[in-house]
Amino acid sequence: MTEPTEPPTGPTLLIVDDDAPLRTRLATAMERRGYQVTVAESVAAGIAAARGVRPLYAVCDLKLGDGNGLEVVQAVRAARPDARIVVLTGYGNIATAVAAVKAGAVDYLAKPTDADAIEAALRAQGDKLPSPPEQPMSADRVRWEHIQRVFEQCERNVSETARRLRMHRRTLQRILNKHAPRD
Repeated sequence: MTEPTEPPTGPTLLIVDDDAPLRTRLATAMERRGYQVTVAESVAAGIAAARGVRPLYAVCDLKLGDGNGLEVVQAVRAARPDARIVVLTGYGNIATAVAAVKAGAVDYLAKPTDADAIEAALRAQGDKLPSPPEQPMSADRVRWEHIQRVFEQCERNVSETARRLRMHRRTLQRILNKHAPRD
């Protein structure tokens, strides 16, 4: 007679997003791929889950209803230093991507994205460079991203940003009031 064994369990995954339909769809898709999924909808719940579950993988939205998702990234990294964390955002720019990586994320994906892209980012290994994008950012978009990064570094001070970028303050204000250029 053989002794009963526990069913094999997959790697642990924490999903933190305040968009309930996205969170549910992503959790279902990742469970089908064999992950043990824990979900949270806020910074507070995400930090608590990170400490309790100590997930191997995490997917975290950047902007949550009660704060910044980077707090969750730091909590996951503190609970499990070898965790692989992907940050999702609908408000992507270079400054926030850099902040996410500095906080401990291994990748940064713009919404909308799918479970395949998220899993590929979570599982990516080594120093292999990703293939070049099919449609890289336009020069206008690169300029806009640079301006946004300097603006954030100057703590959203228009006058200081204009001085550092060597442009007229009113010109900068017009640029900041426009939406990001389409690629």
